[in-house]
Amino acid sequence: MTAMRTINIGLIGLGTVGMGLVKALNAKRPILKQRMGLDLNLRLVSEKYWGRKRDVRIPSSMRAKDTRHILSDPGIDIVVELIGGCGDARKYIIEALRRGKHVVTANKALLAEHGREIFALAKMKKADLYYEASVCGAIPIIKTLREGLASNRIESIFGIVNGTCNYILSKMTDSGVDFKDALREAQKLGYAEANPSLDIEGVDSAHKLAILAAAASGGWVPFPSVYIEGITHVGLRDIQFASEFEYVIKLLAIFKQEGARIEARVHPTLIPKSHLLASVRGAHNAVCVNGEPAGEIVLYGSGAGQKPTSSAVLSDIIDIALNIVSGSCGRVPVISGDGTGKEIKKIGDIETQYYLRFSVIDRPGVLAGITGVLGRTQISIASLLQTERKAGGVVPVVMMTHKARERNMQRALSLIDRLPFVKAKTVLIRVEESL
Repeated sequence: MTAMRTINIGLIGLGTVGMGLVKALNAKRPILKQRMGLDLNLRLVSEKYWGRKRDVRIPSSMRAKDTRHILSDPGIDIVVELIGGCGDARKYIIEALRRGKHVVTANKALLAEHGREIFALAKMKKADLYYEASVCGAIPIIKTLREGLASNRIESIFGIVNGTCNYILSKMTDSGVDFKDALREAQKLGYAEANPSLDIEGVDSAHKLAILAAAASGGWVPFPSVYIEGITHVGLRDIQFASEFEYVIKLLAIFKQEGARIEARVHPTLIPKSHLLASVRGAHNAVCVNGEPAGEIVLYGSGAGQKPTSSAVLSDIIDIALNIVSGSCGRVPVISGDGTGKEIKKIGDIETQYYLRFSVIDRPGVLAGITGVLGRTQISIASLLQTERKAGGVVPVVMMTHKARERNMQRALSLIDRLPFVKAKTVLIRVEESL
């Protein structure tokens, strides 16, 4: 019979996810002892505000007086960082790795912005650094890319990776409410923060995309090179017009790899109603991965919240614990800190189709003026929709284009928006026809 092995854990941060992890450890500890011969022992917990009311009890003997006590304790095998941000969290993870401890984190912003430095240190110290909970909660997308698809060349990733934005766009689509009302409902239900800017402006999705792009390409993609555009300019009219063209609008995190060039971009996107991602509703996440030779794989589930995120953290702890017991730490190579050696495309260089909504005065010659500019900038129209007439008034004109270069499209819109009969900035939403 295999001897029981105790793995000691130090937890930094007792917020929502930290409390979820404590609950999960308490509940699963007996099962893991029985099934795997692992005793996952929460040895010390560091928390800045112990006076805060919580629904888990941490005995005084487990309360670290200072986070340094966790980092310096030679008996702690795995440090779990759940405080977030790029300040103290970065300092604690670096110190843990320097001391040869293994690390589990859910910190997407830190990994996206400082991953090159942190993973290079983990590699040098031969320490495991696992981060499943940093992207899409309980959905095992990192493990899928890192292990399940290890033999594949990842050609593309299309992800709905922010539950707040997906809830808002789903609410607008299904209930016909405008953006502000949908956001208010998301905040009421706890899907959106009081200050939702990181979500609705696309930054949260971009952090996750930088991590996914690194896992897919094998080297860190600099966060500033990720193109970011949020959903605040998407109106109810755009949702409705998209539907008439048989599309839905989703905030997508998009990674593409072709030869030595990579695309990494986050923006609202029209996708066909027939695609699986189009049916993802509410605050759920989903990621579509296209690999060679595997083909298309779609992962779907809860992308945030206490239980899904703590589930992913505990899964990482178990993986590292098994590595420790079997003497196989470093079994899964860390992402290289040396970069991909590939060119990250600027947004102006991409080619895609476009949805355009113009706000124009309803009078003769308007369409000729717009199409003339588009033609001169090498953009061809696939279809056109004008459902409203108001002689002399302002009406929407909607066009779908064939594939065009972004640089040409932006040049065209800069000219069109200066035309005297155009009365508002043109709404542009990119289209992904073949996901």
